[in-house]
Amino acid sequence: MLALDDLKVHFDVSRRRGEKVVVKAVDGVTLRLRKGEAFGLVGESGSGKSTIGKAALHLVPITGGRLEIDGEDLTRLDRRAEKRLRRTAQMIFQDPHSALNPRMTILRSVAEPLVLHTPLRGAELTARVAELLEIVGLSRQFLYRYPHELSGGQKQRVCIARAIALEPELLILDEPTSALDVSVQSQILEFLKALQADLGLTYLFISHNLAVVRYLCRRVAVMYLGVIVEEGETEALFSNPRHPYTQALLQAVPYPQAVQPDRGPPLQGDIPSPVDLPPGCRFHKRCPAFVEGVCDRHEPPQVRDGDAMVRCHLYADAGVS
Repeated sequence: MLALDDLKVHFDVSRRRGEKVVVKAVDGVTLRLRKGEAFGLVGESGSGKSTIGKAALHLVPITGGRLEIDGEDLTRLDRRAEKRLRRTAQMIFQDPHSALNPRMTILRSVAEPLVLHTPLRGAELTARVAELLEIVGLSRQFLYRYPHELSGGQKQRVCIARAIALEPELLILDEPTSALDVSVQSQILEFLKALQADLGLTYLFISHNLAVVRYLCRRVAVMYLGVIVEEGETEALFSNPRHPYTQALLQAVPYPQAVQPDRGPPLQGDIPSPVDLPPGCRFHKRCPAFVEGVCDRHEPPQVRDGDAMVRCHLYADAGVS
């Protein structure tokens, strides 16, 4: 459904002493999403997860690489191709409070893509919006309400209704539950899981919440400083993480019991700046398995074994098993 080949998204942020300063938000990402699957993308804030989602929908310019959706090359788009893309793929953003225009009723907000892309008008348009609200668990009485009259969970359901209005095949979900209360999060996640099964959707689920990704996604990729450092089946990756960064992320997850299990040492140091990336492995300054002369000089290769991939010198000769 979605194929990224060596995707790069770089931003020129300023000029320092006459030299161009470039933020390498995404720096050579290759991904494959199969039709009908839920694929998780995790990592710390600033790792480039959201930029990948926005680049897939051409909400930010692509610097290099190739993008395909449903077999169609969409790396460079004209207006007609961009309009087709909006019908094939949609995005649900992190904050439902800012994703809705406070001056527009729910009817107008959900109807907007239908007005732009379909001939529906008048009573037919209203009936279709009411049908979409019913799909996401909201009654017709919400049609003429404004966003400030809705709870956070209700606003996110409205955003989902708007996203599925054109019957897309791919949904990119950028932290769709992070701005919601925990009890509401569980309701939205259950709904998203049921919606995917009912409509046959493909999900790219972007999150820093590992528990949410483990519940919803069948495969997962871990990002660090603009690159993917590990990828594989969700349960296999969570039960046997190979990359030291993935191991550190999982060790940082709190357990519900009062007495916490023994953990390895926490990561040391700060995340390097994407403006001035370290040589060699981007993780080597924080890595407990650092090997001098190798990790700080040579970029680690991608070692693949079927669906599993790890980018680390520890597995360069031994494979990932």
